[in-house]
Amino acid sequence: MTRTPKPEPVPGIVVVDKPQGWTSHDVVGRMRRLAQTKKVGHAGTLDPMATGVLVIGIGKATKLLTYFVGHGKSYDGTIRLGESTVTDDAEGDVLESADASVVTDAQIADAVATLTGDIQQQPSAVSAIKVDGQRAYKRVRDGEDVQLPSRPVTVSRFDVLDIRRDGTLVDIDVSLDVSSGTYVRALARDLGAALSVGGHLTALRRTAVGDIDLSSAKTLDELGALVDGGQPLPLLPLATAAASALPTVTIDDRQATALGFGQPIEVGVEPVTAPGVLPPAGSEVAALTSSGTLAAILRPRRGKLSPVVVFETSTTAETPTAVVPDSEAE
Repeated sequence: MTRTPKPEPVPGIVVVDKPQGWTSHDVVGRMRRLAQTKKVGHAGTLDPMATGVLVIGIGKATKLLTYFVGHGKSYDGTIRLGESTVTDDAEGDVLESADASVVTDAQIADAVATLTGDIQQQPSAVSAIKVDGQRAYKRVRDGEDVQLPSRPVTVSRFDVLDIRRDGTLVDIDVSLDVSSGTYVRALARDLGAALSVGGHLTALRRTAVGDIDLSSAKTLDELGALVDGGQPLPLLPLATAAASALPTVTIDDRQATALGFGQPIEVGVEPVTAPGVLPPAGSEVAALTSSGTLAAILRPRRGKLSPVVVFETSTTAETPTAVVPDSEAE
């Protein structure tokens, strides 16, 4: 008996407003049930304590998620001065306490300034970064003293919105724009350390991933109500999603056919930068057809654009495939 293959889900990006207390994996599990497919993934993990923008890919859109991960992020949060914790946020036990009431607003402003711009940041030990193949948080839970190396990050905006004082504690509401890989709870820790009173993050809400912000986000309850009511999920189409994550180039039918065979194409129809100029080496671009569909993700190689992932062209099947272009088969 031949089993009929399950139809491919309608591909696209769903922007979820992640609830507090859920892991990013929990959200993926819920979205798999709502979309009725296992082909669901997410870009940019949020800690269980955090809420806000979580980019979810469904079907073929999961191939795009890696290009969202590297985008800058925006957050609103609250930093508490006067207490440091094991996890650098409110989910960890308090390690040390100090009287933060002695810290002035001017001192807070000066310390924030030192944590703005291009800085070196030591990630929180309780993080998903792998150390010798094992997550750092697992090693910490097993009793190890984990010291992760510092790495360069960029905090392009670190605004103090409000300062509230309650006895020996000081709560600071902040808004930030940061590069990918920046830990906001590490910023809270370092702000407290700079002021010699300790600090940790008590609330965090991600407001944007690149150009995708909360205005296009739905809660899981809202998405569930749509599905229960027989309505489709609010999907950002593949081409729109790709254009929000990558530079684009428009291709003609001949080039689409070549990409379907894994062949590189010449630049020239609608260049990404200037006529005859390739994007920087290692910079992927999205190839869109004249009808506005996503054909492939391309990468500059030897003066041409070679396909990395092929989506939908006149010669390809429904499922996107990773390809080895002819120019690389040596």
